[in-house]
Amino acid sequence: MASVLLAVFVNGKICKNPNMVSANDFFFPGLNKPGNTSNAQGSKVTPVNVNQLPGLNTLGISLVRIDYAPYGLNPPHTHPRATEVLVVVEGTLFVGFVTSNPADPNVKNKLFTKTLYPGDVFVFPEGLIHFQFNVGKTDAFVFAGLSSQNPGVITIANAVFGSDPPINLDVLTKAFQVEANVIKYLQAPFM
Repeated sequence: MASVLLAVFVNGKICKNPNMVSANDFFFPGLNKPGNTSNAQGSKVTPVNVNQLPGLNTLGISLVRIDYAPYGLNPPHTHPRATEVLVVVEGTLFVGFVTSNPADPNVKNKLFTKTLYPGDVFVFPEGLIHFQFNVGKTDAFVFAGLSSQNPGVITIANAVFGSDPPINLDVLTKAFQVEANVIKYLQAPFM
């Protein structure tokens, strides 16, 4: 009688045959090395989630290292499947998140901000738009834990102004209550 191996699909990933698992499935080297911040935002996110570290599958955790050049920005983004807990290792960061669509139509979205220093910890609740900005004149870096092995990330400007094909101009001018030339200006860097 031949044995049949069935793949187990959990949380969007195929679990490895337990007989084939090795220590390397639970190991990720290199978070001691700074990321390359030579880009328009002046930041680099180095993720360690289930895509880089298969042993995280089903564990509900992941982490990132984020490096910032002086005045570097991790632009407004959201993690649809995770809360983020960030700890500053080096530098001074201005961070914040904004609430979304309060139940009371008379209440506006609220921005929560804080300036963080080495050793400070800040929490970004799941699904809320948040950012980090290096307000210092030196490099900065942080580690952040996320409450999902696959937290996902949606960078707001990239999604709204950099889609292919572009979102209809009438939709964006009405949504942002601005003239078409403003939307075209915001889309230009993504073309």
